[in-house]
Parts: sequence; structure tokens; C-alpha cells
Amino acid sequence: MEEPAENSTARDLRMLQGEWMQVRFEENGVADAPDEHSAPGAILTIRGQAFRVAVPGAAPILEGRFVLDASTVPKSITWTDATGADAGKPLPAIYTLDGTTFTFLAADADMARPDAFGAGPGLTLRSLRRL
Repeated sequence: MEEPAENSTARDLRMLQGEWMQVRFEENGVADAPDEHSAPGAILTIRGQAFRVAVPGAAPILEGRFVLDASTVPKSITWTDATGADAGKPLPAIYTLDGTTFTFLAADADMARPDAFGAGPGLTLRSLRRL
């Protein structure tokens, strides 16, 4: 029996807690494009509904908050950066999550939430592995 959406969202939020290292990046349809929101060795740390991207021992590259909704198909996440060019703008995204891999596809702030994983202008795909 499928668990209620509220429990699915809470479960996914618990599963996201901790540290993640990026293993795949694609922006605007280009794999391994220059990445202004990460750096080699950078770690995504999730605590509650807050996130931080930083190279260990260095100042954060990016920080902000997010909201999950596991009841949607595909599952949705909305990122809101606290710093940088997108500060304060909600970035609509979709995600998949299992015990060791977290993948999301985010659209630019002025775009609709993606309805399927794919590539194209204004879309950023990140796949991360749990540390």
C-alpha cells in the first residue's frame, strides 16, 4: 500500500539530510558546462530545509532553502537561493531520490517547472551521490 503524500515528503526530506557530492552536471543541454554554483570537490550539505554548497574548509559558494513535494508526479522541489544572481527567486525543479543518489532538474526562475527529465535551454541537471 502506498503511503500518504505527506509521509512520502517527510521521508524524502529525512533521506536528503547530510552531505552529497556532485557526479553529473548539465546546463542548457551542455554536459559538464562551466558551473558557477559549484567547484571541484564542493559538497552539498542539507540540514532541515536549508542547503549549502561549499568546498570543505572554504566559504560557501551557494546557500538557501528548499521545499519538497513528493505527492507530485514527478516529485517536485523548489529551490530559493539566498545568495548570488538568483537570490530570492524560486527555481522550480523535479527530483528523484534513492538511498545513495539524488538527481534534480531545475528550470530558470522565469520558467515553468519541468514535467520530465530532459535537457534544453534554461534547464540545469545535477546528480549527486551521498557521502
